[in-house]
Amino acid sequence: MQTPTDGVLTPRSRSSARRSSRFHSSRYPPGSLTSARRRSALRSLSKRKIPQCTPLEQTLDPAQAALLLQKQWTLYSVTPMYNFSYTRLKEYSKHLSAHIAAEKQKGLAIEVGSELNLNAKFSCLPGLKGKDRDPLAVLIQHKISSKPPLTKASTEDRIVWTGWFCGTYTEDDLLEVLPETFTLLPLFLYNGSEALTAIVGTWFQRNFDCCFGKLMISSQDLTWLAAMWTGYDVSGSVSATELVFSVPIEPRMDISYTIHTEDFKTLWNDIHKSKDEVTLEEVDNLFQCLYSHFFRHFRIHLSATQLVKVTASVVSAHCEGKVKVSDLQFRNPALL
Repeated sequence: MQTPTDGVLTPRSRSSARRSSRFHSSRYPPGSLTSARRRSALRSLSKRKIPQCTPLEQTLDPAQAALLLQKQWTLYSVTPMYNFSYTRLKEYSKHLSAHIAAEKQKGLAIEVGSELNLNAKFSCLPGLKGKDRDPLAVLIQHKISSKPPLTKASTEDRIVWTGWFCGTYTEDDLLEVLPETFTLLPLFLYNGSEALTAIVGTWFQRNFDCCFGKLMISSQDLTWLAAMWTGYDVSGSVSATELVFSVPIEPRMDISYTIHTEDFKTLWNDIHKSKDEVTLEEVDNLFQCLYSHFFRHFRIHLSATQLVKVTASVVSAHCEGKVKVSDLQFRNPALL
């Protein structure tokens, strides 16, 4: 797994990557998964569908939903997992806990207190699905279960790390070419210790022959997100949409462009026509209007900068693969 600290594959993860490459090529037709992904990518270049589904607060357990809110998540992409079984989650919990304990005995810093024991717990997030064919999302939590000597016995276990896999609105082309022995949960999000993240990634690579890769969000994808998130109304949400642009100069300088949410929505409604999809032309028109307005006031060409962060009423996203969800009371956009 690429560690979040340096982004370099460890020798162990290089070995796993080589095994994964050879294994995939022998299990299903060469290039089938790559071709399916390429077709999916080409479709998304010019237009993207607006998912029509039940609001998440009606399908996701409130206690589980609370675990996903108001946290900054770091994104990773994950290759299909071989022989992963939803019926063995309790077994996986024990095995991962034992793996963490073994790594601690080797002297590896866990960053949450070496005197404490960590228990890993796997569970499902059944409500986090966009359509029936989507695989069940999987939640992993690391809890401190052994209390220091002076801690009261009634003290609840403390969650120190959370990660989850999901495949919301997975492309049908990908699901059709994937053998039944594989589980496709292409998006992994974590919040917590980087050292624990690396341990979890190593364990998954060893047991399910999969690979992790840091997932960045391009400037173009951020423009799509800004446009598609504009249409969501959330009571008590932030009153402004913020766009942060990076100026290509040294020392680095950022420009924050704040637009009142209602003004941003009015502008988008004048441009956007379809209820079912958003087109690249509409997104480009939206940002051309924003650029023109900004230039009239400040004589700065934002088109020469790079969009690096978007903060909307329901969620924020950064180009470095960081997202934060503020409210789930909206229809699942499945944008990442």
